Amino acid sequence: MKKLLTVIGAAVAGAVAGILMAPKSGKETREDIKKKAQELRSEAEKRTEQTKGAAKDSADSIKAGAKKVGDVASDVAKDVKHNVEKSFK
Repeated sequence: MKKLLTVIGAAVAGAVAGILMAPKSGKETREDIKKKAQELRSEAEKRTEQTKGAAKDSADSIKAGAKKVGDVASDVAKDVKHNVEKSFK
């Protein structure tokens, strides 16, 4: 996540520097900055949704794995209990 923010920050800085160095009027420059900011916001929202989706998928996978482990542990415990009871009969 830190690398992503660094890349986004560098992209913003580069875009702003490029816009400010361009020989345009103040109005055109402000419009360019506004347009670029909207593009970056849209990209950030897209990445945020992708990250949320990946996190949800990972959480679901972990929950399913934990349930399987719990089920196996329960089955093993039942088998051990059954074997111990059988041994003392």
